[in-house]
Amino acid sequence: MKQPKILAFVMAGGEGSRLQPLTAHNSKPALPFGSRYRIVDFVLSNLLNSGIQSIYMLVQYKSQSLIEHVRKAWVVSPMRNEEFVTVVPPQMMRGGDWFQGTADAVYQNINLIELHDPDLVLVFGADHVYRMDISQMVDFHRDNKADATVAALPVPLAEATAFGVIDTEADGRIRDFKEKPANPPAMPSDPTRAYASMGNYLFDAKILVQALKEANRRDEHDFGHHVLPQLKNTHRVFAYDFATNQVPGVKSYEEQAYWRDVGTRDAYFSAHQDLLGAQPRFDMFNPLWRIFSSNYQGPVARLLDAKVQNSVIAAGSMVRQASISNSIIRREVIVEDDVEIEDCVIQDNVWIKRGARLRRTIISSYNVIEAGTRIGYDPEQDSRLYQVTQGGITVVPPGEVTSTLRAYSE
Repeated sequence: MKQPKILAFVMAGGEGSRLQPLTAHNSKPALPFGSRYRIVDFVLSNLLNSGIQSIYMLVQYKSQSLIEHVRKAWVVSPMRNEEFVTVVPPQMMRGGDWFQGTADAVYQNINLIELHDPDLVLVFGADHVYRMDISQMVDFHRDNKADATVAALPVPLAEATAFGVIDTEADGRIRDFKEKPANPPAMPSDPTRAYASMGNYLFDAKILVQALKEANRRDEHDFGHHVLPQLKNTHRVFAYDFATNQVPGVKSYEEQAYWRDVGTRDAYFSAHQDLLGAQPRFDMFNPLWRIFSSNYQGPVARLLDAKVQNSVIAAGSMVRQASISNSIIRREVIVEDDVEIEDCVIQDNVWIKRGARLRRTIISSYNVIEAGTRIGYDPEQDSRLYQVTQGGITVVPPGEVTSTLRAYSE
């Protein structure tokens, strides 16, 4: 079977309001994740690892740091016109509005589809942490002669009420979409689970263009709420079971269909904990399916008589006589003597001074934690000074780029 020509749109305009104050300066896809990545790196890596190399990233809110990251980290091939990751902000080519929804974002860039004339168009979100061989979803789509295919994650029925749920026939053809239903319809193959939409879509290009134009005439702007529910009535629309996706190099101890929407501060913190341990739920080391990111040129981490347990210390950081456990320390972090860090996520360019105590805390980038500071021990005090999540995680907002921290980082 001839390989189809595929064009991908990555929806990276998410405001991330539920992640505040972490998203005070960044859009959600631009947020740091793990020791050296940003959230957007996962979808871009999945696309490139799957052989899909024509990628437009549609941005909107607080997009500058994301644009800079793509410029520095995602130069695919300057020699081949069909291999690119290109950032596209709202062009206002079809009016004076910003993107009004996911479908409207692609509709406003429908000229790019017409320019490339692909066989298939992928529309994937940039907000999730996962590995996926997208070529297997393409094969499913073509084998079933589908006009549109939606990636679906099996979730327990009790949890499905928090998702957009897909009701399917036994062969995967979609009967209906239900938004956060009180009584989710079960998967035909498993009465204990339901299909949750992952927000990742695959379309035949000509059908997508027609559907977008019709949706625009109806003043409808969203794929999940408008375009796909309409399309299922007239075309072959299928659900692709993400649990069947096989990514090379995934270890037996990992959660095999790992996918997390890190859209809240508690979910963001919890997903970081999934990276830790001798047998993590999501093991970042997979030479057969790498997650790519920026080519950082700084030095390796330095540990000077430090005690470190079940933690990750990223490049350029320096830890003196301190104790760190169950934590992720990102790049160019200074940890002075007699500091204790437990169950924390410390973002880039943070200076933690002597005697500080941090527990169950997210410290945003460019902060200076003064000597003797205690965070995560007194919820009432933390609530007055910072933000505390429902799960009890204290979140310190981003600091200013000081000359001291900048001098250290350079």
